[in-house]
Amino acid sequence: MDFTSITVQILKVLADLAGSWGLAIILLTVIVRVIMWPLSISQQRSMRKMQQLSPKLKEIQNRYKSNPQMMQQKMAEFYKEHSFNPFGGCFPLLIQMPIFILLYTALMSTQFSQLAGDSSFLFIKRLDTPLRSYAGEKGDKIFGISENDSFSVEKTAKVYLKEGKVKKVEITDHQRALNIQGSIIPGEPVDFKMNLYDLKMSLQELEEQFEKAEISVINNSTREAETLSFEKKGPYLFAQAQTEEANVIFHYDVLVLILIFGASMYFTQKIMTATSKTVSIDPSQKAMQEGMAKIMPVMITGMFIFFPIPAGVLLYMIVSNIIQVIQTMSANKIIDREEQVQKARVIEVEAKEVKEGEEPEPKTKGSFSSQKKKGKW
Repeated sequence: MDFTSITVQILKVLADLAGSWGLAIILLTVIVRVIMWPLSISQQRSMRKMQQLSPKLKEIQNRYKSNPQMMQQKMAEFYKEHSFNPFGGCFPLLIQMPIFILLYTALMSTQFSQLAGDSSFLFIKRLDTPLRSYAGEKGDKIFGISENDSFSVEKTAKVYLKEGKVKKVEITDHQRALNIQGSIIPGEPVDFKMNLYDLKMSLQELEEQFEKAEISVINNSTREAETLSFEKKGPYLFAQAQTEEANVIFHYDVLVLILIFGASMYFTQKIMTATSKTVSIDPSQKAMQEGMAKIMPVMITGMFIFFPIPAGVLLYMIVSNIIQVIQTMSANKIIDREEQVQKARVIEVEAKEVKEGEEPEPKTKGSFSSQKKKGKW
């Protein structure tokens, strides 16, 4: 199953509904976050409970610090006693990772570039563009390349048969089907070779009716795609493309997106760690949480400057952070109300138990009431 194609098709359906590919990414983000709402509440409950149990866990660690095995055993018993999973807060992150990878792969794919690569949104010029790009102009049959580039082909080919017949066929193992003849030298033609029998067609069509095939060739480094005509020579297909040295293009709109993402992540982390103010936790642990909340956004933002993240993926992550802030604040209010209701019930039960446990004062002969009746007072 091609999950990249499925993701692109989902985005296309959302784009048809919303009217633009940028709004489609935002709509996808909203759908994902709504689905994850129950997990978001669960994550906040897990964090709150961890803060409440933190002092007792610290006691166990201090008591058994000389015996690590016993410490692990006692901590496991403690978690079981309080029905607490220390990894419960990680599930939302684990679920988001596959979505992030799918969206990244989809927006970096040739399928998306062909459908909506040149689409813009707000100040974003291209949704598939990373901070730096090296691609030449698409559609001119000239590849912008560097010496270490590699190439592959799309998974389908347009095949021309005798008598004017044209059909679309699949390519076996399309990511490895293409071979480069000779060296890659910018400015000089590059020759491509494929096995004829990598086309999923009958032997009769391939050997007797085949004339040529138009196949989209992709520069894996720049994601530039050019449709080339492959001619049949024996059991092989050959094509040639002109090249030029790729120029580095710096996209300032993507830099703005990266900075917005860093700010949104910092605000998200700040809101997440703010839940600790309702619980008395170890000062060193609180300092560590606040330090991580400041360092992590800077580290990840810096990583995105060097790692090629498409603008559309950054848009998804920014919107996701904004929604997460709203969900976190809402979840905290819900949990606060739950804790207030729980405390009120505990107080009510304790008061009822105390009331039911009271015994009437015994009326002995020396009691105040009996002596008063006899006139002794």
